[in-house]
Amino acid sequence: MTSKHHHIKAHQPQHQSATQQQTFNDGDPFNYEELNVIGTGAYGTVYRARDNLTGRIVAIKKVRITLTDNGVPMSTLREIALLKQLNASDHPNIVKLFEVCQFLEREGQLMVLLVFEHLEQDLSDLIERLPKSGMPPTTIQRLSRELLTGVDFLHSHRIIHRDLKPQNLLISSQGHLKIADFGLAKTYDFEMKLTSVVVTLWYRAPEVLLAQTYNSSVDIWSSACIIAEMFSRKALFPGTSEANQLDRIFELTGRPTAQQWPRTISLSREHFPARHPKQPRDLCPNLCEYANDLLAQMLSYDLRLRPSALACLDHEYFQQEPL
Repeated sequence: MTSKHHHIKAHQPQHQSATQQQTFNDGDPFNYEELNVIGTGAYGTVYRARDNLTGRIVAIKKVRITLTDNGVPMSTLREIALLKQLNASDHPNIVKLFEVCQFLEREGQLMVLLVFEHLEQDLSDLIERLPKSGMPPTTIQRLSRELLTGVDFLHSHRIIHRDLKPQNLLISSQGHLKIADFGLAKTYDFEMKLTSVVVTLWYRAPEVLLAQTYNSSVDIWSSACIIAEMFSRKALFPGTSEANQLDRIFELTGRPTAQQWPRTISLSREHFPARHPKQPRDLCPNLCEYANDLLAQMLSYDLRLRPSALACLDHEYFQQEPL
């Protein structure tokens, strides 16, 4: 499925009455006390909060939705239904959604609160705190497997995350990885230029940077960048601008051929120096042979050549005792 927007199939009645529209409201927003802002992402602001009934610390994602003449847009209802359906699976590598609250903030604006489990640490914190010796190979292998298992679960439910990065991969107190900050992605579009929010380019696939149509393989690209970062303790492609990001990518993939270069963009191929393809290991020397082979496939410039998350999990890298 290749499109600028991913569409989620869900069985919903076409016309929702006012009473039906309340169906996704299973919590009271006033049961929560906001403690501090955790992050401002492309999808809205995330707060650390306390559940006043249980004392439990939670993460609350606030998303503003503009109402249509018919009330809540169908796409939003579908996405919330889908989030709840995902949650019912209770997947070990997906952050748990406790409840969804909604209230009318002002005329025509609905505030939706997604109440998630709160985990103290993310992968970026974990990498930052590593000793000089780095992350043990067995830990990298396990966290990579958990990441791809979570991605496979999302893709099997027709969800493309589109913004995978170490900051939204949370690490539980038992050391397990859980994917966060997906869902209600439709309310945000990649073309939006958010001035107040620095959206990192480092994990973006080339087709997104080149404003081409994309599919779920954008998450495979991001996952590969994240796996490489666990090995080297630094970002694989730390670009400073969209053009610089592409140049760093071409250092690995080689500059695309004239046939491969998209005709729909003003940016010229000649803007980039001719480069020959390299191996991931050339940029990330700590990779073992199997990890290098897996990442070489995941970081294919041609998105059709990237393996699915399920195929990645079948790769020899995951069958070996880490070297």
